[in-house]
Amino acid sequence: MKFWIKGVAVFFVLLVVVFSGFLFKGSNGLGSDVTQIDHWQITWTDRLDPQPSKAQLEALDGWIDVKAGEEIPIKPNAGMSQWTKIQLPELTGNSQVILIDKIYAKHIVVNIDGVPVYESQRKFNYSINSVMVPITPENSYQTVYIGVSSVNNKIGIFDSIKLGHHQVLIKDFVRSNMMDLILGSTLIFIAAIMLFCSVFLKYVNMPMWFSLCAIIFSSGLLVLTYSSFVYWLFDYDIAGRLLVALFDLSLFILLPSLTFFFEKIFGPGYYALIRRSRKFLVAYSMVCLLVLIINELSANHFYMFYSVITVKIMGYIIIAQFLILASNLTINVVKGNKDAVILLTGFLIFASLCASELLWYYYNAGYYKLFLWKLGVVCFLMSLIIILGRRFAENHEQVVEYSKQLEMFNNELQRSEKMEIISELAASVAHEVRNPLQVTRGFLQLLAEKQQNSDKVYLNMALEELDRASGIITDFLTFAKPEAGKVTALNVLDEFIHIEGILIPLANLQGGKISVHIPKNLYVQGNSSKFKQAFINIIKNSIEALNGEGEILIWGYEEEDSIMIHIKDNGEGMDKEVLARLGEPYFSNKTKGTGLGLMVTFRIIEIMNGEIHFTSEKGAGTEVVIRFPSVNQEEHFTG
Repeated sequence: MKFWIKGVAVFFVLLVVVFSGFLFKGSNGLGSDVTQIDHWQITWTDRLDPQPSKAQLEALDGWIDVKAGEEIPIKPNAGMSQWTKIQLPELTGNSQVILIDKIYAKHIVVNIDGVPVYESQRKFNYSINSVMVPITPENSYQTVYIGVSSVNNKIGIFDSIKLGHHQVLIKDFVRSNMMDLILGSTLIFIAAIMLFCSVFLKYVNMPMWFSLCAIIFSSGLLVLTYSSFVYWLFDYDIAGRLLVALFDLSLFILLPSLTFFFEKIFGPGYYALIRRSRKFLVAYSMVCLLVLIINELSANHFYMFYSVITVKIMGYIIIAQFLILASNLTINVVKGNKDAVILLTGFLIFASLCASELLWYYYNAGYYKLFLWKLGVVCFLMSLIIILGRRFAENHEQVVEYSKQLEMFNNELQRSEKMEIISELAASVAHEVRNPLQVTRGFLQLLAEKQQNSDKVYLNMALEELDRASGIITDFLTFAKPEAGKVTALNVLDEFIHIEGILIPLANLQGGKISVHIPKNLYVQGNSSKFKQAFINIIKNSIEALNGEGEILIWGYEEEDSIMIHIKDNGEGMDKEVLARLGEPYFSNKTKGTGLGLMVTFRIIEIMNGEIHFTSEKGAGTEVVIRFPSVNQEEHFTG
């Protein structure tokens, strides 16, 4: 329980951090000394010349005006490059820079009035760049030419260009991108900690634990490797190619792991749809991995085919899988599954953000950088952590419940073994002991009739003790021969009228009273004498527990085809240790008790297909609840 509460707390903090990051990103806090350029001119060329003169650039045909945020110019031909022309305003301060947060290109050239000042050329397939170029007051009113080329149709600048002091812009740039680095690294760290903690888990919990670990790890890797800030930090070929490969690998891991987690929680689904989709995703991920390896070994010669497999087709597969899982979740929510309600909340946030962003991404022909899905990832992972924590808590409760049941069954087994021993002992010796006792009693009775009054007292005491011994042997025989005797339908009220008549004098002698409240229409099936014997034993114990003034309440009623009889006293009560041992052979908390009275009672109620339950508290009295089948439910009694 404590584990998943801590997990929820961690992800709640992450959620707050992400929200804060998005809010901070929306209000970048740029000062008045920062200028934003939101319009420029572009033209297209057949190839990108890295060192053209200003005259050559001005001689290019087809310059058109473009404004940030408006319609994206379409690339005329697949192999063409683009030049962008920007007019600088008056520059008054030192240490100023031009900052382009996002520019789509693999090869970038920056030229100020014909002078080359910047060039970057990537050999890996990630076209989102960030460019920062230093400028001085001498560059006032000069023209900046930015040349870009790319193997795909995403090319050029589509957001505002910033001019300002180097420290202000670099802080803003790092601050706006740091959230991706923090969130991704945190998720990967949590996955690593979970993987380390898996050594303490039992095998039954490992599949769900490892699948959640894979989901968190791949989500963190997606966040980290999708951020352009990471590529800006490691802007060299080997690192870039590794980051791109890790991004694709994380996507290959995420979908199968997520589907497997769903399958473990909610089962294979209708027509085993979740299981089949999981197998398909595993197979498709293996195909994508194979294509990735081939493309990397061939120096990106199969990039177009690889892009179709891992970007376009994978995107539609993600949307389809979201719909399958969401449908399955909805069905489980309708069925009242609490885990489904929790997961559906997080999943709908995640799926709606991802699906809408993917559709918008394709609608803009790829000129859109996905970012809202990161918030969806955090919300979804929170729901997964909560569900896994609930499962662990339920497993712990089940273990505790199983332990209690095992202890109860063990106690019942010990009791049964003791009963069996008593039965065997009684069957073997009861008759043999009773016969000499009866002979001895007869001779003592004859002697008592011939003796004087002073001797009769002792002989009568001997007779009473012999009768007591005979009663104990009778109790033994109850276990040796647990027959119910002649079975009839017993009116509970009539039986208790007889029982009350027998025990009221004893209760009055102890200073207590008995109150009976039983309806006339309650019937059970059994033997009248056995029924009376069982309840006389119980009520007699309650009378002896009064220790003076007190009251014994007896009431009955019918409940769900069962007859319930309650006997409650306000006597001295019992503690848990004594309560747990009631009915054991030879156990009694009375000085002269043998413990056989309750044993007989338990056995009589057992052969009448009844149940007995004691509740007691020291100093607060005891309540006994006995349940018998209604006579309408048990037409034939088997002893």
